[in-house]
Amino acid sequence: MKTSGAVLYEHNTPLVVEELELAPPRQGEVLVEIKAAGICHSDLSVLSGVFAMPPLPAVPGHEGAGIVREVGPGVDKVKPGDHVMLLWAPTCGGCFYCQHEQPYLCDFRDLTRGGLMPDGTYRLRKGDIDIHIMLGVGTFNHFNVVSQNSVLPIDKDVPFDVAALTGCGVITGVGAVLNTAKVKPGSSVVVIGCGGVGINVIQGAVLAGATRIIAVDLLDSKLEQAREFGATHTINSGAGGLVERVIELTKGRGADYAFDMVGSPQVVATAVELIRRGGKVILVGMGPADQKLDLPLAPLRAMEKSLLSCYYGSSDLCTDLTMLLDLYKIGRLNLDGLITQRYSLEQINQGFDDLKAGKNLRGVVEL
Repeated sequence: MKTSGAVLYEHNTPLVVEELELAPPRQGEVLVEIKAAGICHSDLSVLSGVFAMPPLPAVPGHEGAGIVREVGPGVDKVKPGDHVMLLWAPTCGGCFYCQHEQPYLCDFRDLTRGGLMPDGTYRLRKGDIDIHIMLGVGTFNHFNVVSQNSVLPIDKDVPFDVAALTGCGVITGVGAVLNTAKVKPGSSVVVIGCGGVGINVIQGAVLAGATRIIAVDLLDSKLEQAREFGATHTINSGAGGLVERVIELTKGRGADYAFDMVGSPQVVATAVELIRRGGKVILVGMGPADQKLDLPLAPLRAMEKSLLSCYYGSSDLCTDLTMLLDLYKIGRLNLDGLITQRYSLEQINQGFDDLKAGKNLRGVVEL
């Protein structure tokens, strides 16, 4: 069949929106009509080459939601007509990690990270050229074929744009608070970097009952948004004195938890300084793969400060994503407010320009 997708042929060049050939689903695969896709900073890192995956040419995009239109043999998870969220970290349910309460680390992800289908083949082509897809989903595409392990059925009353964002930015941010850090009620939390995922860390801190939520960013506009989503205090780190200001706001002790949303060794080192004895730094942001962290070990041991890594919100995706959508339905999570601009597929390069300029909390491509 024919589909229309946004293809990256070379890093640091615009995406090319063009017609592609899409092969039908095979064993264990489903054809999804993608209705909405989020524009995430991780996608920008793919476009710039900071993330050296998938191989090019490729259709990027990893936040998405849509409707199942066809299923291949052996599919028992969904049926045609089901509304689904796409999962960029698939879960098989049977591997070591799925059986040991870490489905976000499922072995199946190793089969999709290289831009191919799990069986090592392609479904998208442009003439004689095979086209890779990002993380097994490639959501900047009107239609795509994905593994049934990469979809989660959702209620039909959930808007597609909300579902798309929940599948990455929301679950990562809220999950970092509830699952990775296990923030306790009454705690103090610092969030360094208030983009789309950082805002959801703030929302997660509110859900966890944190009473001092300190948002840190270089842009005053992002700090204003952070207050709207629950931050109790804001600091523009460009003014200097960040560590001193945080310690002042936390009764001279330092914060209980600090979340690095930037993915920078310098930010992590600063976060270690501004947490209290026994505090935790949670690494959420992703930077270039060759970055290294250089920290003195003695103070970490002597003050029992902890570094924790967070991948996909350390979540049980099937249950946690459903929970987040339920919280949205009852007004406990503001997910509509995350969406600051909508784009057609033909406007996708403008969406990335706006992301780079810091104009959007979250942009969404409507397909």
